[in-house]
Amino acid sequence: MGKYLIYGGAGGIGSAIARRLAKSGHELHLSGRNAPKLKALARELNCGFTAADVLEPGAVEKVSEEAGAFNGLAFAVGSINLKPLGRLSEADFLNDFRLNALSAAKAVQAALPALKASPGTASVLLFSSIAVAQGFAMHGSISMAKGAVEGLTRALAAELAPKIRVNAIAPSLTESEIAKAITSNQPLAQAVAALHALPRIGVGEDMAGIAEVLLTDAGSWITGQVIAIDGGRSRARTKG
Repeated sequence: MGKYLIYGGAGGIGSAIARRLAKSGHELHLSGRNAPKLKALARELNCGFTAADVLEPGAVEKVSEEAGAFNGLAFAVGSINLKPLGRLSEADFLNDFRLNALSAAKAVQAALPALKASPGTASVLLFSSIAVAQGFAMHGSISMAKGAVEGLTRALAAELAPKIRVNAIAPSLTESEIAKAITSNQPLAQAVAALHALPRIGVGEDMAGIAEVLLTDAGSWITGQVIAIDGGRSRARTKG
């Protein structure tokens, strides 16, 4: 069994990954901004946690230090900032990049000593979006940021091999705190769900099974991949 550091552990995807890994007997250390939710989940899973905002200076270094030794890192942190190009400010672009891409890179940097010291092959799991490959209107800022995550995934997979595997998951719309503005609007949520070959909105558990494979030895020959978990939206068309 391994130990895994999960960023975004209080959110929909992060908490689902944490529960999945805990059920399989792995140790965990959780991090997120919502201290009460994080503490409750850590108590439920009997694991350590560090409440931190990854945008704050020194935050990821503190998280890695408090996590101690670990075999893998999942960075399930992100944003959904949907605006037409004309309404996107420089601050929008920079904030989305800092949260989604730069913070992911810094989290991996901070985790490198622990990952390199892992007795077996260590692993990193990042999160992109199917919007990067598909091209969706009003996704200019977030697609740029998540596109950087995909580039980071492939670059680090090459640089850190063979000791550390690096992969990413690219979800379609998934139930989470950051998606509430969409998923809580029933007509809108139903319209988005209907765009998928498997016509529903994703849930954290949809990502957790693949996340477990990519983080653990079950995925020991997988690196440099961006895997779409999206109800078929990026590949299958059931309507004209």
